[in-house]
Amino acid sequence: MNSSEKQEVGPASCKRTKFLSLVLEPVQWLQMLSSQLHSSFIFGIVLVYGLCQGFSGSFFKVVTDYYWKDVQKVQPSTVQIYIGLYYLPWVMKPIWGIFTDAFPIKGYHRRPYFVIAGKLPIALALTCLIGITGGMAIADVVIDACIARNSIETRALAPDMQSLCAFCSGAGSLIGYSSSGFFIHHLGHQGALGILAIPPTLLIVLGFVIYETRATSHHFEKKKAIESVIFTMKGMCKSIKLPQVWKPSLYMFLSFAVSISTHEGQFYWATDPKAGPAFSQEFVGVIYALGAVASIIGVLIYHKTLKDYPYRNLLFFAQLLYGISGMLDLIFILRWNLALGIPDSFFVITEQCVSHIVSRLRWIPMIVLSTRLCPRGIEGTFFALLMCIDILGSLISKWGGGIVLHLLHVTRTDYRNLWLVILIRNVLRFATLGLIFLVPKGNHSNELIPMDLLRKNSDTITDDEGMRLLSINETNED
Repeated sequence: MNSSEKQEVGPASCKRTKFLSLVLEPVQWLQMLSSQLHSSFIFGIVLVYGLCQGFSGSFFKVVTDYYWKDVQKVQPSTVQIYIGLYYLPWVMKPIWGIFTDAFPIKGYHRRPYFVIAGKLPIALALTCLIGITGGMAIADVVIDACIARNSIETRALAPDMQSLCAFCSGAGSLIGYSSSGFFIHHLGHQGALGILAIPPTLLIVLGFVIYETRATSHHFEKKKAIESVIFTMKGMCKSIKLPQVWKPSLYMFLSFAVSISTHEGQFYWATDPKAGPAFSQEFVGVIYALGAVASIIGVLIYHKTLKDYPYRNLLFFAQLLYGISGMLDLIFILRWNLALGIPDSFFVITEQCVSHIVSRLRWIPMIVLSTRLCPRGIEGTFFALLMCIDILGSLISKWGGGIVLHLLHVTRTDYRNLWLVILIRNVLRFATLGLIFLVPKGNHSNELIPMDLLRKNSDTITDDEGMRLLSINETNED
């Protein structure tokens, strides 16, 4: 082979090698996480975040939006109040956390509760939509307890675990949004809800296969359980009083609560054949599906370039972009995009992609920060408490948005003041920047709570502790 042929083969071979390494990188990443943690733990994240939260959550969102609008013919402000009720099982996450920590079943703290989480929606979904979110909430508490524990024991992998959760959620949402329009069109609104019975069934399977060490004492002791609950409650009170904990928790709560939700008003307008662009059911699914793809891109951006940056810097710029991206909704509602020659379909897809990327860049640092605020020994319940605070913020956002929509007379047929509601929302998003001083300057590698608090809690842990997901090396040594 002469020198000219070698020069031609060299670049081509290099390109193939780079492409192959890019394709194999996610697989190698998952293999690394499985070797450092446990393969059943990774499976649990994929199932809970990917199928239950990602697929079920997205599918549930589209189906119920059309159900309230087309079947029940409810006003958008009223729907936002109803949707706020879906958050109630999530607000109860600390209670689920206390149950999983203090009341083991047959010596297990986590596995039986996955089974319960699977059976609850099957029993209640036909009579109450809240039953579906209840099952999701319980499963979320259990897997989050595992994530919080592993984030404490393996700090370097905390951002990777949250990236995996966000990626699975985005991938599941992509599938749910892509298929929702098809199922609504062919099965109807009530028939499409039957699809949501599939994920809970798999949660029952997860309860039998996920790895958990069994407690040495398999008998339930009432006195010991009460002592465990008291210890957990005292530990939560002590931890939440720390400035390093309550300040960022307050910021996260206010960042959700202050940014009022306008989703139902925008959804009604976008699907209205007279006032709005009259998007079809299938196209709405496509819009949301592309937004899910954008969420995955946001996860990749965070994982590749931003995960080592300080929390305060990340959240400041993410909140700033969050406010700016909200202005795209205002442009769309006022139809300025048509004045600029930009079609509605192209503009709304662009807006969805931008907002989903920004939302991910804003959300993941908050979750990573929350895992670093959890003291060992009560990490499951305390992480559930922090998530409860965030969900309360989202609940207030939903109900606050519904109240504003009602006060400004945004109805099923009158959208004249919808632009004003969105403008108020955007101003509130920018106002949240004034609270950024509540967020610590450190990153995921820094200790945010006192080490003596961690040691004190960890010293009291017995064999009846929550799910301890051993690494492969630890398992082999045992």
